[in-house]
Amino acid sequence: MTAKKFFNSPWRTLGYIVLVIITVLWLVPVFSALITAFRTNDDILMNGFWSLPRQLGLDSFKDAWERGGLSRYLPNSFIITLPALVLTLFLSSLSAYALARFRFRGNRLIFFLYVGGMMLPFQVLMLPVFRLTDALGLYDTYWGLIAFHTAFQLGFCTFLLRNYMRTVPGEILEAARIDGCGEFRAWWQIMMPLTLPAIAAVATLEFTWIFNDYLWAIVLLRSDDLKPVTAGLAALQGQYVMDWTVITAGALLATVPTVIVFIFLQRYFIEGLTLGATK
Repeated sequence: MTAKKFFNSPWRTLGYIVLVIITVLWLVPVFSALITAFRTNDDILMNGFWSLPRQLGLDSFKDAWERGGLSRYLPNSFIITLPALVLTLFLSSLSAYALARFRFRGNRLIFFLYVGGMMLPFQVLMLPVFRLTDALGLYDTYWGLIAFHTAFQLGFCTFLLRNYMRTVPGEILEAARIDGCGEFRAWWQIMMPLTLPAIAAVATLEFTWIFNDYLWAIVLLRSDDLKPVTAGLAALQGQYVMDWTVITAGALLATVPTVIVFIFLQRYFIEGLTLGATK
């Protein structure tokens, strides 16, 4: 064994040990939530949260779906998330295409406005957004929340897609224009398929962020019938007693759609994040 390998080996082993410890610490809450969801609330109140389960069952999931209202809140999340996601990807891909492939006065200014909007904390906009949606008649409606998510996610999506589209060779688009292809057709049939990894990565992130949004769901929605699953789960917390098993079971059910989306788009997501890492 060379001296270099001898000195590198202990540090490498220490690094593996640290990674294993961090992974175990990260998984402790996950396993705790899984076990809690299958326990009964009486078991937790009598024996403690971290005690070994005495009784396991699926009643918490049934209560979360029926009594907790997930049968209503979960469809609301899809009603809000899917249109917002489609509109965000459609508008951001168009703006990214224009900023990436066309040279015009104000191009950089518009791009910097998108980037600057990303740096603005959403919390400082709570009152202006509330006043605006109320003035437009969009308060306590699906479309108010959909419009908000679409507008405030445009900056991030345009930023990523614009930088990705700049890596596409311009000769491909020039050849399409020579053959009589219009700009909208070039965007749809040439640029969009070539940027599929970036679109999949952005779609995965945006679906997760919009689906898991809690702050704006309670700011822009008042009616319980319109609330998404994140705001609906918060309503399960009682003033004096909380049914932890139902809350945890509902939270686990709420994570299923995002996990499924990531599983199906995982290959494109990783490809989009690692593009250019070896160039």
